[in-house]
Amino acid sequence: MKSFNPPIRTLMGPGPSDVHPRILSAMARPTIGHLDPAFVGMMDETKQGLQYAFKTENDLTMPVSAPGSAGMETCFANLVESGDKVVVCINGVFGMRMKENITRFGGEAVVVEDNWGEAVSVDKVEQTLKDNPDAKILAFVHAETSTGAQSDAKTLCKIAHENDCITIVDAVTSLGGSELRVDEWEIDAIYSGSQKCLSAMPGISPISIGDRAVKKITERKTPVTSWFLDLNLVMGYWGEGAKRTYHHTAPVNTLYGLHESLVMVSEEGIENSWDRHQKNHEELRGGLEAMGINFLVNKEDRLPQLNSVIIPDGVDDAAVRSTLLNDYNLEIGAGLGAYAGKVWRIGLMGYASRKENITLCLSALKQTLDK
Repeated sequence: MKSFNPPIRTLMGPGPSDVHPRILSAMARPTIGHLDPAFVGMMDETKQGLQYAFKTENDLTMPVSAPGSAGMETCFANLVESGDKVVVCINGVFGMRMKENITRFGGEAVVVEDNWGEAVSVDKVEQTLKDNPDAKILAFVHAETSTGAQSDAKTLCKIAHENDCITIVDAVTSLGGSELRVDEWEIDAIYSGSQKCLSAMPGISPISIGDRAVKKITERKTPVTSWFLDLNLVMGYWGEGAKRTYHHTAPVNTLYGLHESLVMVSEEGIENSWDRHQKNHEELRGGLEAMGINFLVNKEDRLPQLNSVIIPDGVDDAAVRSTLLNDYNLEIGAGLGAYAGKVWRIGLMGYASRKENITLCLSALKQTLDK
C-alpha cells in the first residue's frame, strides 16, 4: 500500500459537495481528547451554530456522530414505537427510506404517494390525516435529493399539528441552501447532513428536536431500540456546560470541520446563504435552458441547490458523465430509480455554489454535448 492522493475534482453532483479549504485546514488541527475542556467549549459553540442554521432555540440540537442516514434513524428510533401509526410521504428515494425506518421499528406506515419530481401534495396529506385520526407522526422530505423537488414544510407541519401529529422532517439537502425555519414552522424533529450546503465533509448529521417530540420520547413505554442513537443517553454527552457523561468517542477532527463550517455560515448570514443558492441556480438555469436542456421539476417546487435536468434525446448519460469526470474533473450526478439514464442531477451546494463552478459546468457540458 501507498499513501492515497485523490484527484482534484469539482463536485457538482447530489453530494458530497466541495469542502471549503478553511474546513479542510480546520480538520488538520491537532487532535485533543473528546472530554478535554477546550473541546467541550467547542461543542457548545457547535450547538449554538446549528441552532442558528436551523433557526431554532431547541436545546436538543446537536450533531450525530455519523452521516445523515444516522440522523434519520435517530429520529425514527426515538420517536416510533411498535404499533405507532405514521403517515409517510413518498415522492422519491428518501421518502422510501423513511418508510423503511418506520416498519423496522415496528410502526404502521400509511403512505401518501406523489410522482417523483413533484412536491408532496398538501391536499393528499390533509385527507390522509383526517382518514387516520389515530396517526401519531407525519414524516416527509423537505428537499428530495433524488429529484430536486422541494415541499411546503411550513404548511405540512401546520396540518400535522391540527391533526395531533408530530413531524419528522428530512432536511439533508435543504439546511443552509433553502429557507428553513424550525421554530417558526414548528418542526418537531429534523435531521440533515454536513456534506451538502454546509460545505463540510461527510460523516456528521445535525439534528434538532422540539418540545413535542421530546415529550413523546420521555413518555415512551419501551426503551429506544438503539443504544448508540438513544437521545436520552446521548444528551448526557451533548448537554450544556462542562460536565459531560461519557457516551462515545466523538469524531474530534471531523467536528472541527463542522464547527468551522458553522463559523462561515454565521459570517455570511444564513439568509444570505439562501439568497446565494437561489441566484446561482437562476444563472445555471439560464445557461442550461439556452442549450435546450429542460428541468424535471416545475419552477415553483424546484430546489436551487439540486437541479435535476432531462437528458436530451439520443445522448448517452454515462458517456457524458464519464467525459466530464475524466476530461474536466467535474462530477455531476446520475438519475435514480425510474429516472436512471433519464436525468442528470447538478448540485450547487455550499462552496460548490459559486460562479466559477457554473461557468465550468456550462462550458464543459456544452463542449461534451457538441462532440
